[in-house]
Amino acid sequence: MSDTPTTLPLEHRVILITGASRGIGRAVALAAAKQGAELIITGRTMGALEELDDEISAVGANATIVELDQTDIEAMPRLAAAIAGRWGRLDGFVANAGQLGQMAPLAHIDADIFERTITVNLTSIWHQIAAFDGLLRQSDSGRAVLVSCDSADTSPAYWGAYAVSKAGLDRLASVWAAETEKTNLKINLINPGIVGTALRASAFPGEDKTTIATPDAIAEAFIPLLAADCPYHGEMLHASDLLKS
Repeated sequence: MSDTPTTLPLEHRVILITGASRGIGRAVALAAAKQGAELIITGRTMGALEELDDEISAVGANATIVELDQTDIEAMPRLAAAIAGRWGRLDGFVANAGQLGQMAPLAHIDADIFERTITVNLTSIWHQIAAFDGLLRQSDSGRAVLVSCDSADTSPAYWGAYAVSKAGLDRLASVWAAETEKTNLKINLINPGIVGTALRASAFPGEDKTTIATPDAIAEAFIPLLAADCPYHGEMLHASDLLKS
């Protein structure tokens, strides 16, 4: 029997996860920590991020907490500068933060809510791409995972700005992937499927959560997309398929 220690798939990789204070972002952060990642976790709720930091420490990993509202566009280059100063690179970026907005006929959505939803789910991620692209290129295997959903393709009635923003996000990721074909970057979209998050509960308040997947159940699907040996680029991947492979 070999005494050679097993290398974890994300060992020593610096990975930024937005919207990490709860739901899918939180679950992915913990899964990545267990696989050896050094994490940068962002969110609007410091208390929840601090609790997550304690759990990450408990599995032997390290995290840096960043209080961040996705609408604070000016914070993106500041965060990039801080990452550059400390690590000089970024190995992984999970664009998870998002909001549902207002479920209503398009003509009846409050203008401020529509604009905020587009900003959080789409515009802010372009600003993050602009800020983090150079850092990801400094890694020998930069990885980006943008979180999509079924509504990006199905155009469901009353999903308003959320569906519009996710459709835009899909195209944003595709363009970024096309522009990085000849680099070490691998950029992909992931559709988590139906998951019991707070966002999902807002859309379907009467749904029985025991019948759907938990964030913890699908978090492992993100790991191969963040690993140095990720075989995918410019693809839309489903968490259920990744978990089977």
